Amino acid sequence: MKKAELYIKRCFDLARFGKGKVSPNPMVGAVIVYKDRIIGEGFHKAYGQAHAEVNAIENVAQKDKKLLKNATIFISLEPCCFFGNTPPCTDLIIKHKIPKVVFSSLDKTPGVDGSSVAILRKAGCKVDFRVLNFEGEELVRFRSTYVSKYRPYIILKYAQSKDGFIGRKNESVWLTNSISKTLTHKWRSESDAILVGTNTALTDNPQLTNRLYFGNDPLRIFLDKKLRLSEKLNLYDDSEKTWVITENPPKTNVLKNTRFVQMEFHKYMITNLLRKLYKEKISSLIVEGGAQLLQSFIGQKLWDEARIFVADKYLKNGIKAPTLSHAPVAKHMIGTDELLIFRRFS
Repeated sequence: MKKAELYIKRCFDLARFGKGKVSPNPMVGAVIVYKDRIIGEGFHKAYGQAHAEVNAIENVAQKDKKLLKNATIFISLEPCCFFGNTPPCTDLIIKHKIPKVVFSSLDKTPGVDGSSVAILRKAGCKVDFRVLNFEGEELVRFRSTYVSKYRPYIILKYAQSKDGFIGRKNESVWLTNSISKTLTHKWRSESDAILVGTNTALTDNPQLTNRLYFGNDPLRIFLDKKLRLSEKLNLYDDSEKTWVITENPPKTNVLKNTRFVQMEFHKYMITNLLRKLYKEKISSLIVEGGAQLLQSFIGQKLWDEARIFVADKYLKNGIKAPTLSHAPVAKHMIGTDELLIFRRFS
């Protein structure tokens, strides 16, 4: 393996420390190398805080600062070139006279997307990019979707029996094993928001929180068109930030963490919800069902990834699971469950 690829892989590893903390910014890692010795490294720790390049430069020991003018900075993503919550990282690289910049993938953010390359080269820096480009783009796919499609990255998640049923009407049915359940909670810790429909909220009475893994809880969102759901349900417990999507919001709301969002339930409702999530800087959304809600996202081609557990159980009858025309891009055995991963690339 080429040395540049090794250092970029280290950038990927560092970037993942920011998982679940930096949204809607991307996860980014940076490594500074002088004559095959890493003299500084860093990652973007939280949204609004210093970027990876800043932390990497600050991590360089005082005695090694003089080496920056002969070092190479490796970054998992193209450095920013505009003022946001922090100054441009291109300015910082130029200020410290770092002569060579190597990064993995281009930043799809409008105003960046290759502009940093031109800025750095104009300042005299040598720039190489697209090192392990596929892996780099995978790392920032939430961010890329958010800034290019103006909506969150959408993950459809559900479980089905071996004979293709997602559950039974008016009956709570648990299909997957405890390992799959823990994995699901890990995904929640990595996502900004999670959505269920009215029937799922009523039948399964879910909490939609991350209780089996460390990290954050997602924003809970559920549909309650006429506010007919009981306030005794877990989703109304006000324990976490929650949106209730409804046509009839109450005139007064005494709940601290629960927000009633008025929205018309017509054919554009999902699109309008996604637009609102974008404006609220929600860059990733898990859709957990039920079948009708999932099929609505599928039918409107409003999904990017599907994670489907096929449990080692037969229901023989019930609610048919949604169908995807795509073939899975990956399959994994999670104990007795089979996890199918689908991607929609168009």
